[in-house]
Amino acid sequence: MKIEHVAIWVKDIERMKEFYTHYFGAESNSLYVNEKKGFASYFLTFSSGTRLEIMKKVGVNEPALPEQLGWAHVAFSVGSKEEVDRLTEDIRVDGYTVSGNPRTTGDGYYESVIEDPEGNVIEITI
Repeated sequence: MKIEHVAIWVKDIERMKEFYTHYFGAESNSLYVNEKKGFASYFLTFSSGTRLEIMKKVGVNEPALPEQLGWAHVAFSVGSKEEVDRLTEDIRVDGYTVSGNPRTTGDGYYESVIEDPEGNVIEITI
């Protein structure tokens, strides 16, 4: 068994697609649009085969509150401490929020914590 994909509602679908393709190497399919439902989505596929669906829909506009029940973050494994450090710094230099600098956590992960353009939390790990 494996997770086939996870999905996230977004405000700016093009900006979010660019973020995940640029920093995390995702490949995007063509934009799917259902005008009748006011819905649009992209499937972003990562080198591991994991997919993220980014979705926009008329009427879905408010972000979730931080630290509420439900999904807390997504973690991307980049293969090495050096890559965690490099990617974190690239994201910082480009003006995105780094809310946790690279470090070894109490449970043994080497990670940083960043936010995507819409404030969704991402851990960058080995």
